[in-house]
Amino acid sequence: MNAALALAAGFLAAVLHLAGALKTAPPLAALPLDLTWASLLGLLPLLALLAVTRRWLLAPVLALPLAAAALLWLWLVLAGAWSPSRLVLAQKLPEVVLLAPAMLAAGLLLGAEERARQALCGTTFGIGLLLAAIIAAQAAAGGFAVPEEAGRVHHQLAGLALAMAAALAAVAALRARGLARLPWALAVAGLGLAALRPGGRTALLALAAGVALAPALLLRRGRAMAWLAAMLTVLAGAVLWLALRPDLVEGLRTLERLTADPAGLEARLALWQAALDWAGLAAPWGLGTGAFTIAAGHGEWRGLYPHNHALEVLAEAGLPGLLLWLGAFGGAAWVVLRRAFLVPPARLAAIAALVLPVAMTVLVSTDLGNRMAWFALGLALSLGVTARPAGSPADV
Repeated sequence: MNAALALAAGFLAAVLHLAGALKTAPPLAALPLDLTWASLLGLLPLLALLAVTRRWLLAPVLALPLAAAALLWLWLVLAGAWSPSRLVLAQKLPEVVLLAPAMLAAGLLLGAEERARQALCGTTFGIGLLLAAIIAAQAAAGGFAVPEEAGRVHHQLAGLALAMAAALAAVAALRARGLARLPWALAVAGLGLAALRPGGRTALLALAAGVALAPALLLRRGRAMAWLAAMLTVLAGAVLWLALRPDLVEGLRTLERLTADPAGLEARLALWQAALDWAGLAAPWGLGTGAFTIAAGHGEWRGLYPHNHALEVLAEAGLPGLLLWLGAFGGAAWVVLRRAFLVPPARLAAIAALVLPVAMTVLVSTDLGNRMAWFALGLALSLGVTARPAGSPADV
């Protein structure tokens, strides 16, 4: 019963985490139910049961990031009091105050519970393979059969799913022995090829980083450096091959945007500069939650957020918000460093495979209301949590 509970929770958490990619990928886009709400409503009671059927031991190092996250949510509510926004504020605040704590708690619990973590990783890998198969089918049919706006969302979120799945497959390949490594290696290659088509540049870079870094955490220092050197050699070879064969880039939307589409980078640089400018003008308290797009002249258009978590919180929540954000997310990085040698390497590598792509995305995209960022934060912090069955000898 306890095992089934953990497996179900891990499965639903993976679906919730990657629901955005699934909902924009045909034929799943035609489902008569919303995967986000369906998986969330199924996950919440399972999390409650999981919480009361395990004994949870929290390391003291978690105190700072957890307190900072809670205070950040409170401060964003207060900052909404002087925000001129109504539409963006009404959208973002419930996500930050209601969904973000639930997602952080989910990551914290599921990352610490072994069976739930295994189900989370397995389902994430399966979703990645499913999306890769859909992309391959679309390529065989001559392109993406989705509307332009849906395709834009698809390339961001599907790319993240592919990156996580590829990193998990690379970890599994390194843990396997002999010919058992071959299927995992082929999966990494297939997921990497699929990531070349949707158009997600950050996701492609995250895939390369995840495949290189996550498996290295399984190895001792000398072998880890050799693995990283081998991955850099493979990457350099791929870049050189594509440089010598530019005709191969045609039709591969990700590579086209990465090599010949500077508009995306220019737009981000403009948003980052605007965020810094308005952060200075509105210092020290910030513009107010959700107010950046109005101040920058874009009206109530949430899509033109600063595309960087730190700059967004600095512009909208001022210096107090930035300090609290650093305490939460920077504190999570400190937890990972402190706990890296205290947890099993396989657990550390699995968490890294799931967290690294989202961590990279937080730097160049997504806003504070994105549930994936808070779930990844919880997963990182889960390295400081130990789960034991309730009623174990340690309880006596």
